[in-house]
Amino acid sequence: MVVSAVVVVGSAVVVSEAVAARFIELCNDKGITINKLATVSGVTQSTVNDIVNHKAKNIGIVTIKKLCDGLDMTITEFFDTETFRTLQQELY
Repeated sequence: MVVSAVVVVGSAVVVSEAVAARFIELCNDKGITINKLATVSGVTQSTVNDIVNHKAKNIGIVTIKKLCDGLDMTITEFFDTETFRTLQQELY
């Protein structure tokens, strides 16, 4: 089982961290490993590992869509959580 925390900067959740935490949560819920998700999604293992290990900061929507397909869910279902509904805009 993989456990991840969402990183909070100030009072805002970092988007890439929220995405990573959501994929980890979904893999745990479905009883699959991150490596299995990569395989069934057609996304390289290194890309998925970078996402869940918080090395990827700008995760593309195409990658998220492929991973959602591998989880047999829509992008809408993926983002339909309180965390994503309340995300603040990140300022750089």
